[in-house]
Amino acid sequence: MSARPRKGRQVVFSREDGLSISSDPDTITGLRFTIDVQNGGEALLDFTALRPRRLALALGRALRHLAAPGGPLGARSTVMAYAVAMPKFFAYLADAGEAVAGVETLRARHVDGFEGWLESAGLTRVHLYTVLVKIVGVLRQVAVDSPAEVSSDLRDRLRYVSAKPFQRARPRDAYSPFVARQLRDAARSDVTAVLRRLQQVQSSVTDPVLSGLEAAVDAVIEEHGFLRADQPAYRNLYFAWAKRGLPTHQLVDELNGRFHLTRNDIVPFLVLLALETGLEIECCKALMVDCLQNASNGTVEITYLKRRARGAEHKRLRVRDGGPTTPGGMIRRLIEVTARARGRHPSQCLWVYCGAGALAAGIGHPQELVDSWTRRHDIVDDDGRPFRLLLSRLRKTHKALWYLKTEGHMARFAVGHTPEVAARHYADVPALRPLHEATVADAFREAVKSAAPIVLTEKQEAAWRTGPTQASAIPEGCDPIALLDGEQDVWLAGCAGFYASPHGSAGDPCPMPFWGCLECSNAVITTRKLPAILSFLDFIEGQRRALHAADWAVKFGRAHARITADVLPAFGPAIIAEARRSLAAEPTPIYLPPEARQ
Repeated sequence: MSARPRKGRQVVFSREDGLSISSDPDTITGLRFTIDVQNGGEALLDFTALRPRRLALALGRALRHLAAPGGPLGARSTVMAYAVAMPKFFAYLADAGEAVAGVETLRARHVDGFEGWLESAGLTRVHLYTVLVKIVGVLRQVAVDSPAEVSSDLRDRLRYVSAKPFQRARPRDAYSPFVARQLRDAARSDVTAVLRRLQQVQSSVTDPVLSGLEAAVDAVIEEHGFLRADQPAYRNLYFAWAKRGLPTHQLVDELNGRFHLTRNDIVPFLVLLALETGLEIECCKALMVDCLQNASNGTVEITYLKRRARGAEHKRLRVRDGGPTTPGGMIRRLIEVTARARGRHPSQCLWVYCGAGALAAGIGHPQELVDSWTRRHDIVDDDGRPFRLLLSRLRKTHKALWYLKTEGHMARFAVGHTPEVAARHYADVPALRPLHEATVADAFREAVKSAAPIVLTEKQEAAWRTGPTQASAIPEGCDPIALLDGEQDVWLAGCAGFYASPHGSAGDPCPMPFWGCLECSNAVITTRKLPAILSFLDFIEGQRRALHAADWAVKFGRAHARITADVLPAFGPAIIAEARRSLAAEPTPIYLPPEARQ
């Protein structure tokens, strides 16, 4: 095309402009290669031991395409998880003796056979699915890259991951409030001690020889940024300390710790930050120095990156901002105390510290340091045994504590989530199950109590007669004196509202059978009704011998339980015995409702 087309001049194309530009050739020609991951870092993959070679090349090429810009694999850890799963598929092909040379010879039975092979190896359905989905995903990419080589049989099989039902993973549980309190107290104590240590300028050593040697060590740290165990200044100080019987364990970390955060200091900061904010632990590790924004009224926003939230990776969380143990204040102090190390080891990562003989930025998987920290503070679990902390459970712990504080009020609890997600992922956890079961039990007890009759002892009956206007628990619209005198009696109780039954329409007679009074809030039972109740109790116990057990339980089970568990225990043995004698002397009359006596 002409170099500079102008208005009014025709565009001219040359012969070369019509030639198509060839795409870049695939750079994977071997089985050992490096992938530049979208979210940073490199993943070195080595498939040289996989056979057959042509199949390994095809799967390796597909894996690289999945991790390319715009592909679904954006994190290095995810790419490496796929790289770990792929050799398992080749191990299955070797164990099964399948004659597979390349993609063109793969069939659906190979994928199904791989699933059965994983199951026979003892993998749970949850673990099995995580491995199988990676192999199916890579083979789907192979079908896109080389559609002519994939058989129709295999293509149909790749439409789904497994024909068996999907089993959900067991939700990650939260730690109990007892454990959380130990973690928070230990982390706050350590964070305060670390910040105080970094504020001290002078050493507390009074020995002039040690003071001079420490000054030489400080000069080395000022010059090189950190101290190593093989440097002469450190060795001279080490032997001087040992000669005087002073502790030399982790002396190099202690000396570097006067100027920088050390690797042992990272754990309490992580624990306290995760417990106070509820941030995912991987998000805490990935915080940057510019993460604090929009400070206002004692709060500040933490901006962070959640890589697994596809389409909404960039998130914000407003937290308290004040002292060094508040989330905002702690991050500000971290930025201050890492400024010296950041000058020697430039990084935008919040976590810059002195590691094993060098300055480091970022946090990997410090499980060994976490275990050492919990042992140092003698943290125990709910059974008093040594506690092993998993940082990934701190977010659930924060959410569970917030759930307890809000008393399960979903509108207040669901911060950053829809109520459905908050309930499913953070409220429905094993740590909160006792609370939910106790709440359900209380609700049932309250429901049963609200439907129970009013049982009056002689003392309570006298109180009703003495002050009928001040008596408590009197049903609305009821005349207590008339009720106690028997003017509104039904067979088993006095009825406070026969034409206002909670079981029927207002103005209509009560539709319940006479023993329904035992489950009615309008019923008032006094000592005068005990003979009738005992007579009915004898009747239903006699019916137990005449009816089938299931039929008796349906008809009389609740009435029997109400009499024996709620009514009779309210009266003393002497009153029950007197009622028995009254019943023997004069059997109770046949039940007649009030409208039949008019």
